[in-house]
Amino acid sequence: MVDSITNSVLAPLQNSGAAPSQAAAPTPYEVTNSFASYLTGAIQDINTQQTAADKMNQGLLTGQVQDMSQVMIASQKAALSLDLAVQIRNKAIDAYQEIMRMQI
Repeated sequence: MVDSITNSVLAPLQNSGAAPSQAAAPTPYEVTNSFASYLTGAIQDINTQQTAADKMNQGLLTGQVQDMSQVMIASQKAALSLDLAVQIRNKAIDAYQEIMRMQI
């Protein structure tokens, strides 16, 4: 579960220097090679996971979903992806602050 989240966030960054593979269909953020497109795609993935978890929670409360384990898995995936995004943001802010402290 963590591997799929990590791969979805880090795969575009790892493959940025290599030639794109012809065998695999491009993901939404492989179409353009800008950092903004990578960031937008990752945020959209997190939003999609959060929305799916919310829908499953609502379905559980209304009795439409009977399998609680699927609801818990969706909720944990959404929580882990959000936690990963927050940690990446914190590291980026720390790196920016470190660069700003450097004297020229």
